Amino acid sequence: MLSALVVVALALGAWAGPLLVRAGYRLAVEPEQSWRDSCPAGHPLGVPSADGRPVRAGWRGWVGRGRCPDCLAEGAPRHGPSPLRLALVTAGCCGVVAAVAGPRPELVVWLLAVPPLVLLATVDLAVQRLPDVLTLPLVVGLAVGLGICAVLPGAGGSWPRALLAALVLTAVYFVLFLINPRGMGFGDVKLAPSIGLILGWYGWDHVFFGTFVGFALAAGYGLCLMVAGRASRRTAVPFGPFMALGALGSLAVGGLAG
Repeated sequence: MLSALVVVALALGAWAGPLLVRAGYRLAVEPEQSWRDSCPAGHPLGVPSADGRPVRAGWRGWVGRGRCPDCLAEGAPRHGPSPLRLALVTAGCCGVVAAVAGPRPELVVWLLAVPPLVLLATVDLAVQRLPDVLTLPLVVGLAVGLGICAVLPGAGGSWPRALLAALVLTAVYFVLFLINPRGMGFGDVKLAPSIGLILGWYGWDHVFFGTFVGFALAAGYGLCLMVAGRASRRTAVPFGPFMALGALGSLAVGGLAG
């Protein structure tokens, strides 16, 4: 049973990862800039309206690989993040959560949360930005999904504790943002409730563990950049990917201990 779940999760992750390429390209813009609405060749990324003039940014304008239909017909090069890298990362994360959560109901929530978290990490690494269009729906989806899981048999966590952890972690990140806004962006604050829900589901020890892992990984990443001469002590480091990695570590430990 568990082996079958892991195989299915790996396949789902490998399928979903490359579909994030187009959104990763469109969202990876500097703060205060609008999302990209065309590919590098100038082709609109959207669905033509009935009269053929405006372009609606339907789901096909956001979900897909790194070539629009026009670029594919012209043989133009791909754009956006690497589809292979996204496939491997998304599949790996889905496989891990399936292996440790097993057939418990929260597994569905974790699998649905992996693609947006991978996309957030990808965008943050590219432009140090965590878009509201991803962070805000993610926290709502996690809260509702875990609330449903809490009333189903076999759930491995606590919904009230997850909600409280989300509030606590958001408050902590907000204080850190007020103290040092250059080191902690407000996008990190808006991602914090989602991370708190994930970490708090299995217990307060996982809240501390996942938070510590996130900070430790971010510090290690910054140190590596400094050693390589690519950053200084004042250089801002994207923190979202390491928050997500800390949450993944918490899922692994929580699932194994549950």
